[in-house]
Amino acid sequence: MPEQKPLYSMDPDQTLRSLSVSSDQGLSEDEIQRRRDEYGLNQVEQAKRRSIAGLLIDQFKSVVIIILAVAGIAALLTAQWTEAIAIAAVVVVNTAIGFFAEYKATRSMEALRDLGGVTTRVRRAGKEQEVQTQTLVPGDIVLLETGDLVPADLRLLEQTKLRVNEAALTGESVPANKTPDPVEEDAPLAERTSCLFKGTSVADGSAVAVVMAIGSDTELGRISQLADEAESSTAPLQERLDQLGRYLAYITIGIAIVVAIIGLAAGRETALMIETSIALGVAAIPEGLPIVATIALARGMWIMAQRHALINRLTAVETLGATRVIFTDKTGTLTENEMRLHTVGGCDENIGLEESTDDGKQDLPEIARQIVRIAVLCNGASLAEDSNHDGDAGSDDEDGGDSGDPTEIALLAAGRARGLNRSQLLEDLPEQRVVDFDPATMMMATFHQSGDSIYVAVKGAPQRVLDACDSFIGNDGDDHSLDEPTRQHWNERVEELADRGLRVLAIADKSVEDVDGDPYENLRMVGLVGLLDPPRHEVKDSINRCQAAGIRVLMVTGDEPTTGRAIGRAVGIGDEEEAPAMHGSDLPSPDDMSDEHREHVRRTVVFARVSPEQKLNLVDFYQQRGEPVAMTGDGVNDAPALKKADIGIAMGKRGTDAAKQTADMVLQDDSFATIVAAVEQGRIIFGNIRKSVMFMLCTNVAEILAVAVASLVGAPLPLLPLQILYLNVVTDVFPALALGIGRGRPEVMDHPPRDPDEAVLTRHHWTAIVAWSVVIAGFVMSALMTALALLGYTDMQAITVSFLTLAFAKLWFVLNLRDHDAPLVKNDVTQNGWLWAAVGLCIALLLAAVYLPGLNDVLQTVAPSATGWLVVLLLSLGPAVIGLFAPGIRFHSQGDRHSHQSDKGANKEDQLTTGADRLDDRIESTQDQVDQLRHAGKK
Repeated sequence: MPEQKPLYSMDPDQTLRSLSVSSDQGLSEDEIQRRRDEYGLNQVEQAKRRSIAGLLIDQFKSVVIIILAVAGIAALLTAQWTEAIAIAAVVVVNTAIGFFAEYKATRSMEALRDLGGVTTRVRRAGKEQEVQTQTLVPGDIVLLETGDLVPADLRLLEQTKLRVNEAALTGESVPANKTPDPVEEDAPLAERTSCLFKGTSVADGSAVAVVMAIGSDTELGRISQLADEAESSTAPLQERLDQLGRYLAYITIGIAIVVAIIGLAAGRETALMIETSIALGVAAIPEGLPIVATIALARGMWIMAQRHALINRLTAVETLGATRVIFTDKTGTLTENEMRLHTVGGCDENIGLEESTDDGKQDLPEIARQIVRIAVLCNGASLAEDSNHDGDAGSDDEDGGDSGDPTEIALLAAGRARGLNRSQLLEDLPEQRVVDFDPATMMMATFHQSGDSIYVAVKGAPQRVLDACDSFIGNDGDDHSLDEPTRQHWNERVEELADRGLRVLAIADKSVEDVDGDPYENLRMVGLVGLLDPPRHEVKDSINRCQAAGIRVLMVTGDEPTTGRAIGRAVGIGDEEEAPAMHGSDLPSPDDMSDEHREHVRRTVVFARVSPEQKLNLVDFYQQRGEPVAMTGDGVNDAPALKKADIGIAMGKRGTDAAKQTADMVLQDDSFATIVAAVEQGRIIFGNIRKSVMFMLCTNVAEILAVAVASLVGAPLPLLPLQILYLNVVTDVFPALALGIGRGRPEVMDHPPRDPDEAVLTRHHWTAIVAWSVVIAGFVMSALMTALALLGYTDMQAITVSFLTLAFAKLWFVLNLRDHDAPLVKNDVTQNGWLWAAVGLCIALLLAAVYLPGLNDVLQTVAPSATGWLVVLLLSLGPAVIGLFAPGIRFHSQGDRHSHQSDKGANKEDQLTTGADRLDDRIESTQDQVDQLRHAGKK
């Protein structure tokens, strides 16, 4: 019979009856076997390991590679063995480079996945025993202690001072207090205090609980299913290269047919025209493109590895270059992931401890010093004797010496920094009794011998401590009665600190005669402490760089909105006055989202207490707006959104296996600054690949035009088929590789992201390709005609001159690939040492093509005279000289800003038809508006 309400909303006895089990006896062996047959094993399906065969097959999914393979087969069928071998070599080299780069990345990622078999303690047939977690069934009675992993979704029956670390599942940065008391049926996951969830761990205390769900029925399993169902986005670069490959396929087929028809109509030999058509078809394709793209991405992957970012897929870095929205976690990414004592508050005054002097020995007023002293005494944590906490830092020592709750470690560290060491305080005030923190009371107390009396130090939740107080220390240092108006005043002080995003604890004390008395009555309110996980020092500058680059940074956190809003203001998410925040309970589902809701979501910069489904919906919301999204995460609950995002970024230090194996990139230092470095590198990579494509296409199309014109007018072909292939492999690949690994310009982050729909080559680039191809082809044909008419060369000598003219024109042409606004002499091209090395190597290979016996026979070249070399030198320099005075067809690495603006104007009517929200999509920030005005001014 189906349950009427969730188990967590029932009391413990009702829960046990519903599951037909006794807490004292547990399940019998027969019942366990019956339930195992019904429910299966307690395991969540793990993501499949990328096989070697799968990695290899992935390398052949490029359209350009497919076209090359088809051309190679055609060459084999027509017995063009040399061409077939050359094409096969290109395919094999590209495949090998891509395979080994991704193989290394994938295996590095898998090395992070260290999941072993786990056992747990259960009570079965009246006996306690250790069993494998996968053998648990609903109704099993589970026993947990500090440090244990929660093996399934459990309903709490009994607990002793239980706190559970649920950060991996809920994103909550501090351990959650748990009680057996039932909660409301509609309670969010983070507020189901009667439940323990698979994949979390016990931070403190012990528990007896009953299994209510296993395997795929757990919250962990449900999230895993969401991740499996989430559709991964294809990397923008892969989409653009495939699109370019399809264009080139059409060009290839058209050129091969047209040239063959023209040649045959001019009476040329059929075999020669078939061979020429194959060569021209291959010439239309930049054979080096897959190699250049792969090596450029592999180098970016290597660079990011030096910056502590492990890349799972080659295209991940480039994808970040196109990103317009980054969803970032708070804890550990924007913050230090270590609690610090930030503020001490008396009755009417706050003392900010972040204003400590350089040596950390801040002179505190007496009341503030007394507050810190009590917080150090009433403490269950310990610091390593050799740990070196600077200021107020409260992090775990690298050797693991610090132990205890992060909040208490922070209080001890703050005391030590001000000369209040707990060990020294206990010498004067020996500890007689400890009342550990209890989720039921939300307080902790310690009893100390102080002369003839007992001194009691108390800390805990402000409201609970205030309720236990009947007096307080005033500004004058004297005790005063705690009347109702004063209680309200203290509550306002608590709210004031909480609104600043601080974790607030109240500090109280009293003196008693008996160590066995109730610690929580007739207390004296001493003050408040506000703790904070502080922002990383470099984060604000990194976020400012993102915003200057037109990238929106949004926070998604498991903490409360007040904490998220405060950290957001501190790091520059939002403005100094406001960081608009939204609670997960206020975030509507996609089906219920009105235009007003969409506008509200679009303006929100902090999303707090969001569920895995809501993270998924947020990613989809921005993707539907046409904006590439990056998502950071560390928990199991982040896995679906990490997979759905255009690029998923997991945390290496504190990330769960589920997050790491889903993500495209793992930050080994958990630093947001590393993401910004990847964005910059991604933009550089795309610009470099665009330069390489421009270089290869301009010169390749020039080859086609020269041969086509020669065929049309009946002149000797300026290039023979094998010469074309030699040029494409030699004078294309090496300079293109050098361009592909260029360092880029420092100004790359001064521009907004390129349009997500922008192709590798825009209309401006295609116009420039055609113009440059005509120019280069003109000089090649001029070299051929000069050699024939003026120098009286034979056909083979003249063809060698035109072959060399084109080859050297390609080499000098790289100088025209500087950015349109870059200086003439000192720019990213001329300062690329790899490029000059590539030019030198190509010159040596071209000389070998003419003078090396055997090679010159295969290529049918004849060494020109000194006059012939002069013709080659002068005419090959022609395009480079024209490039000095023709900025209109110069290169734009960040895209064609002029045509981009025109395209926006042309699409204005389409934008209007989609409603006012689509218009707002184009105006994301004041920075975007300034950029548009600037670009319009340039026009």
